[in-house]
Amino acid sequence: MVELEDGRDGFASGLLDAAPDAIVGVHADGLIALVNAQAERLFGYTREELLGQPVEILIPESARALHPRHRAGYLHEPRPRPMGLGMELAGRRSDGSEFPAEISLAAIQTVGGVLITAAVRDVTDRKRAEAKFRGLLDSAPDAIVGVLPSGRITLVNVQAERLFGYSREELLGESVEILVPEAARGIHPAHRTRYFADPRPRPMGAQMQLAARRRDGSEFPAEISLSALETEDGLLVSAAIRDVTERLEAQAERERLRAQAERKRIEAQLHQSQRLESLGQLAGGVAHDFNNLLGVIINYTAFISEVVTAAADRGEESWEPVRRDIDQVQRAAERATQLTHQLLAFGRREVVQPRVLHLNDVVHDIEDMLRRTLGEHVELITVAASEPWAVFADAGQLEQVLVNLAVNARDAMPGGGKLTIDTSNIEIQEDLAAGRPGIKAGRHVHLRISDSGSGMSPETVSRAFEPFFTTKRKGEGSGLGLATVYGIITQAGGHAEIFSDVGLGTTVSILLPAVESVTVIPEPASETVVLTGGETILVVEDERAMREVTRRLLIRNGYKVIIAADGQRAVEIATSHPAPIDLLLTDVVMPQVLGRTVAELVCRQRPNVRVLFMSGYAYAVLAHNGTLDPGLMLLPKPFSEQELLARVREVLDSPIEP
Repeated sequence: MVELEDGRDGFASGLLDAAPDAIVGVHADGLIALVNAQAERLFGYTREELLGQPVEILIPESARALHPRHRAGYLHEPRPRPMGLGMELAGRRSDGSEFPAEISLAAIQTVGGVLITAAVRDVTDRKRAEAKFRGLLDSAPDAIVGVLPSGRITLVNVQAERLFGYSREELLGESVEILVPEAARGIHPAHRTRYFADPRPRPMGAQMQLAARRRDGSEFPAEISLSALETEDGLLVSAAIRDVTERLEAQAERERLRAQAERKRIEAQLHQSQRLESLGQLAGGVAHDFNNLLGVIINYTAFISEVVTAAADRGEESWEPVRRDIDQVQRAAERATQLTHQLLAFGRREVVQPRVLHLNDVVHDIEDMLRRTLGEHVELITVAASEPWAVFADAGQLEQVLVNLAVNARDAMPGGGKLTIDTSNIEIQEDLAAGRPGIKAGRHVHLRISDSGSGMSPETVSRAFEPFFTTKRKGEGSGLGLATVYGIITQAGGHAEIFSDVGLGTTVSILLPAVESVTVIPEPASETVVLTGGETILVVEDERAMREVTRRLLIRNGYKVIIAADGQRAVEIATSHPAPIDLLLTDVVMPQVLGRTVAELVCRQRPNVRVLFMSGYAYAVLAHNGTLDPGLMLLPKPFSEQELLARVREVLDSPIEP
């Protein structure tokens, strides 16, 4: 090599001045022997000012004392050291200002000895950009960790330090598996490899629930989003990590509160059903005893009325006020009879004889009567299902339901409004039925009665089905209208529910189970029958007054009557009576022996005898699920003379069952 006086030849000088970095050549003694144009610009010295000067002129004062030792160490092992691999360095300009620098070193053998060449780069802009990037990272709400394909961590923000409990220095260069729970460490590298092979962004929450591990060994549920960045060091995967412990705990608490609220709702509904059931049992028991009293009142009043009316008709004016008084008693007894039937209907103790029918037909048959009941100021709208399923119910009771609801709706719309009755088919799913006491899964016919009236408060709705509960003024209502609706629908195996709010009207929703049969049985046609007769009837009744009035009614219409005060006496009479007995008329609920047992014992003695039961409360004895057993005939109490004679004649004229 030819050595020039300034250590450069023309060609080499051109290459050095074209280099992007500042280049400074230093002899072993530390004196500057080589400077390019970029070094002049970077440090603010001319070449002439630098050549022959100690290199420490370009080093910050704080590091000058150590620099000769570093130079000696490098000369001891003069291997190339690329840019960026050394520790953080700095340079000093001629004006005394300092700047962050990266330096690469190389040793060149020259005629004058070893020349250490240093390529110096001002990284002020990069450091400023890195500081800005670091600020952005540290201000991020999530922990951020950058990982190379090897799994080594090269990027950590402040949130990651706080979340995992490590310092940045402890994490940089470590395997990312240090942050993974031990149970998942074995499979994590495979997941990492798959992601580097397909580095598409994966947003937070898009992956399955993950977990992470802190420095103290504790684990926490985490959501992680992944993204890939191209850097000078190659592909870098950035993972944003969020601790979702609080969110999951809050979610669990919400679920707990929701489940608690649902449990309380179901418990409230169940409590209401139990309360209504208890009230129904009480109402049924009261109605049974009361019906016997009413039967006596109604019929003895009728006896007196006949005498008084005859006297009044003969012109005996003194009897006219008595007849008017008796009329008042009879009307009160009729009203009391209606109340007892309402109580029995509420308590599901009314024995009914249902048939297969369509709700559309029931609504159609009673529509004209409902319009008269509602009056001209209320518009009635009916919307019928196009292909309704059939139900198994008592048509008369369903008509009573519609009338009761129509009257309530009319009273809630004193200024006029609309009442809508619609029917539809609905399939109740198991999950819905499970959360609603009283509703069963399967096919149902839905009957809705909706008004545009004043509506009810939640407190009123919760008690609306209770007997004798009413919001009307004293004397305007008995409080049994909705109670009767509840009892009738429940006895039919259905479900009734009220939806209402003040000022928004009321909807009564009724579900009746659909039946598979599509053959609708028409209402039997009534025929005029002869009410008198001459047959022998065995009457069994434990209430003396009721027994006597029944005997009297039958005898005055031509029948021969034998009476028994209890079941045991009735069996004795059936065994010993010398003449035929055509009909056994027995009460159902009696002490010692129930009416059904009496009928069985009497029929053993007299197979051809016909049987007619009478009761004001025969639910538990004669009926299953509120339906009268096939072949059994029942005369409900209280009964009038006309009702007694009609049912007796019906049974006597019916064919004997084989």
